[in-house]
Amino acid sequence: MKTALAMTTCLSLGLSASALASDNNHVDVSLNFQEWDVPFEGPRARDPWVVSSDEIWYVGQRSDYVGIFTPSTGEFKKIDLPEGAAPHTVVVNERGGWYAGNRAAHIGHVDRETHEITQIPLPGDGPRDVHTFDFTSDGNLWFTVQGGAQVGHFDTQSYEFTVYDASSERARPYGVIVHDDQPWFVFFGTNQIATVVDGELKEIDLPRESTRPRRLAVTDDGMVYYGDYADGYIGRYNPNNGEITEWRAPSEANSRPYAMTSDDEGRVWFVETGVQPNRFVAFDPATEQFSQPFEVPTEGGSVRHMVVDSDTHSIWFGTDNNTIGQATISD
Repeated sequence: MKTALAMTTCLSLGLSASALASDNNHVDVSLNFQEWDVPFEGPRARDPWVVSSDEIWYVGQRSDYVGIFTPSTGEFKKIDLPEGAAPHTVVVNERGGWYAGNRAAHIGHVDRETHEITQIPLPGDGPRDVHTFDFTSDGNLWFTVQGGAQVGHFDTQSYEFTVYDASSERARPYGVIVHDDQPWFVFFGTNQIATVVDGELKEIDLPRESTRPRRLAVTDDGMVYYGDYADGYIGRYNPNNGEITEWRAPSEANSRPYAMTSDDEGRVWFVETGVQPNRFVAFDPATEQFSQPFEVPTEGGSVRHMVVDSDTHSIWFGTDNNTIGQATISD
């Protein structure tokens, strides 16, 4: 493990709520950004996970490490992983940190105290590029395998896998989110989202064949939102009646919506990565309106994943330019 005090560049940028309130066509909300330069070799610090408001885990995908960031001090710690692991994401609970060994066909466990690493190989002989995962209420994981066209469940105590094959070899399962212990997946290679019901994989066709969903968010009412990376839409799937509704993102075909999350006010946030700098946008399902876009201070690269910290009313994200960022929400 390596420890460093970051030589940070902290950038702040915000638009006042009053400025947005003057435009009735926009959601009344604002963001204030702060970013920290990661002191370890990059690029692509990504996929932060909030353990607490002062303990943020993330991965260095191109440099084979798991990082731990302490915002109050600006300190970064580095846990080196086996060479070639290419970690794609990390999530943390009382059993430890769990990372996706994307290029080394394993799920990795990092002990919270000792930082000892255990590698658990994915079953099968084909591509086993574990991509993204999310916790169930009992601390197990649902995950995606992009190149292998699979989704699966992993028992973090017994290390047992249950794997489901997508119907299309080009499905490219990508983002996943668990809501009320039900997993939801997007298939980036097709126009589908998916879930598992009663032990069976259920694939759901989206209206336009050109749709390419990449990430997901689920609001408290159980509505499932996806970003159409190909055509620039935000879509909603209603699990109660199967209804699908879509809205064109502010940058339209140039939007390339990627990272997504939802906040405590029921808003869906996404990042438009087809424009530089990338832009955060909020969508309010109640009014079906978007906020004014908010530019990320660091230009270049993409924001690929983000999570909400309810305690600080903020969104944590990483960038391809090797920064970790916090976007604080003001209503």
